Amino acid sequence: MDSIAKTIAPGADAASGGPAPTRAVRPRSAVSAGVGIVGLAGLVGYLLVARYAPGIAAFLGIDWGNRGPMSGPNSAIASVLACGVPMVLWSVFVDKVHRNPSTGIDWTQRRAWRETIDISLTKLAGLWATWGLIALIYATMRYYWTGNYAFSMDLLERVAPWLLLVSVPYMLWLDRRMIEPRDGCYQFGRLLIAPGKPVDGRAIGHHLRAWAVKGFFTAFMLSIVPGNFSALVTVPMSEVLANPYMTGLWALNFLYLIDVHIATVGYILTLKPLDAHIRTANPYGMAWVAALVCYPPFLLMSGGPLDYQVNGADWGHWLAGQETLLIVWAVTLAALTAVYSWATMAFGIRFSNLTHRGIITHGPYAFTRHPAYVSKNLSWWVGAMPFLAVSGGWVEGARNVVLLALVSGVYYWRAKTEEKHLLADPAYVAYWNWAQDHALVPRLFARLTGRQRPLIRLEPDERVGPVA
Repeated sequence: MDSIAKTIAPGADAASGGPAPTRAVRPRSAVSAGVGIVGLAGLVGYLLVARYAPGIAAFLGIDWGNRGPMSGPNSAIASVLACGVPMVLWSVFVDKVHRNPSTGIDWTQRRAWRETIDISLTKLAGLWATWGLIALIYATMRYYWTGNYAFSMDLLERVAPWLLLVSVPYMLWLDRRMIEPRDGCYQFGRLLIAPGKPVDGRAIGHHLRAWAVKGFFTAFMLSIVPGNFSALVTVPMSEVLANPYMTGLWALNFLYLIDVHIATVGYILTLKPLDAHIRTANPYGMAWVAALVCYPPFLLMSGGPLDYQVNGADWGHWLAGQETLLIVWAVTLAALTAVYSWATMAFGIRFSNLTHRGIITHGPYAFTRHPAYVSKNLSWWVGAMPFLAVSGGWVEGARNVVLLALVSGVYYWRAKTEEKHLLADPAYVAYWNWAQDHALVPRLFARLTGRQRPLIRLEPDERVGPVA
């Protein structure tokens, strides 16, 4: 981080050593709160329709036959659309994100076709080659054709021809309006079709990293959408309300459904006209290691060396028969998971790991810079109760405590590597400094530890990578 920014004491100006006022006004968020809210409304609306489809059909006089709720995988994908379409509409017609300078688009510009056709064809070569590389990885790795991933591969196979078809008019249309269309995709295409010609290797690296993120996480998110959706649509409400434990589990599953759907929309809609494109993908190798060990097939937690639940049980087991405590635990876990889902909602259509797609400062990010990581880890400690074990005694409990502490350490590592990336953008530096002085969690830690809250000043010539 030293190569990017310098740390200065609060109240001191880095240039003169004199006093410098700290900003009391929270920096503007790149996404409005309304985007996530309308996405949630669309998702909940579709979830109710899918769950009560037989009754709705009967009310409308439609012959539904013996079919039950709309709980299949195609319905689950429809629920992603129901979540994503309102967010796109809000972004365009209310927030008017397509007019943001950060899109790199000048809508008043209409270049002649002949001026950009060569650029567009070169970019299509780069784009299709990138997709081909991703498809080759999918085809080679058997992991992607088993279990839940089989659904992702089937879906991507079905949409691939349409993506190839749509990409042609999209690229031809967009490049006529781009201020600088010769981006990383163009540089990669130029490398392939004109070997030996000079290219921007840094831009190519950004392009490949961005698509590596999209390829890895889109397949993962699509694989987990159907199972969670089906469980919520089909579970009888009598089971949900049977006891506080079951009610708590239903609430947690619903909150995770929100997170999964909005995140899936985010990985899909990396589009410049929506100002949701990837500005930069994290260039630091350790950031990729820290993130990927939290997801299959590299997962270190469930079933891996950092599995903190071996010979353990969750809160429902340990608090069985204690209804008051079950209610307290259920409410606590629901509150923590709600913060986690709220953090994803705050991104709207821009959520993704390992990328910079605009700085988010509203919602739970007004209280801490890493609300998702804080709330997720606290929920694991509260829900798993790792210090208790069904067998192995205190040794097994102690082992699980140490392992969960290591898991929390991994997420602390993720947070630091993400900040190292984002601190290359002055917008994040402004937010970081504001949070140090005004956000609840940093202030609380400063008070508890007695440590001074340093501020950061970005050197004007030390920015890393394109951020627009």
